[in-house]
Amino acid sequence: MKVVTENRKARHLYDILERFEAGIELKGTEVKSLRNHTVSLDQSFCHVKNGEMWLHNMYIAPYHYGSVFNHDPRRPRRLLLKKREILRLGSLVEQKGLTIVPLRVYFTDRGKAKVEIALVKPKKLYDRRRELIEREEQKTLERLMKYRI
Repeated sequence: MKVVTENRKARHLYDILERFEAGIELKGTEVKSLRNHTVSLDQSFCHVKNGEMWLHNMYIAPYHYGSVFNHDPRRPRRLLLKKREILRLGSLVEQKGLTIVPLRVYFTDRGKAKVEIALVKPKKLYDRRRELIEREEQKTLERLMKYRI
């Protein structure tokens, strides 16, 4: 598995409840741009529309040698999931106020582009602060234990 990009900001801003692997419908120049690692997941999100899952705001840079056949960098892209998963995710998002966010884009061993999406719940500001304090305390504890024999 070859990871193209990760959305590290999502792990900081959200509590991840469930993860899913989805295929992504791409054009030829988009695949070539993905192989060049010219992609960004910042501010991207997923939503269900007419029984299909769509990925919005994912930036894939235009392919340098693409000429007329280049794509729109921020066009909505359809995600390939099973119907049951799409319906379940759509109902959870509507009822509980959860969100669907992409975590990373990667190529499988067979060369297929995949997106790892997650059902997430936004963290409160105080939760993020507490997490930073706990991480800092853990680092200082590890430093102290390192020099103790």
